[in-house]
Amino acid sequence: MTSCRQLEVESEDRSPQKWCVPLTEDAFESLMSKSNPTLHTVFGDGSLFSPLLFRKFFDPSDAFPLWEFESHILLSRLHSTSQSAVDWFQTDADYSLKAELPGVGKSSVQVCVENGKVVEISGEWKHQKVSKTKDWRSGQWWEQGYVRRLELPENADWRKVEAYVNNETVLEIRIPKKPSDSDNSQGSDGTTKVSESG
Repeated sequence: MTSCRQLEVESEDRSPQKWCVPLTEDAFESLMSKSNPTLHTVFGDGSLFSPLLFRKFFDPSDAFPLWEFESHILLSRLHSTSQSAVDWFQTDADYSLKAELPGVGKSSVQVCVENGKVVEISGEWKHQKVSKTKDWRSGQWWEQGYVRRLELPENADWRKVEAYVNNETVLEIRIPKKPSDSDNSQGSDGTTKVSESG
């Protein structure tokens, strides 16, 4: 039996200081040298949240232009070894991303659209006492959570982003494309429509 839960997609940036500490290669190597299986689940090969997902080190808190690349090319090394739990594609109507969530922290996953330009997926893998003064995302966030920030294509309709979790393991994000000018430029009688600005 499959289950599907829709996530609320936030559009307000409630923490302007989040992701201000970048994850460096040295910090990542130090983190992964710890014998903590949870870390390898969250940040290991094939994970959406791994800084090494795209072959070279790329801080997941920096926005990546995902839809400028084809998944089968960018993830060819991982696909050939069946390690990838990530896929993305586009159709005429939308952009889609599917990714397996880490075994921990999947109930805390959040999706946020930042300034209409970036979709951000984050969550906590290690729950700490709630601090009223410090947000876990404002410091060394990788010690407690995970993130992947992706640039939205120019024709993405960020106001209509939808996010779902299927079977509590697979995150699916759908981002509709804005109708192109050519889609709305001619009426059914062949005349050119003029759009009114607002």
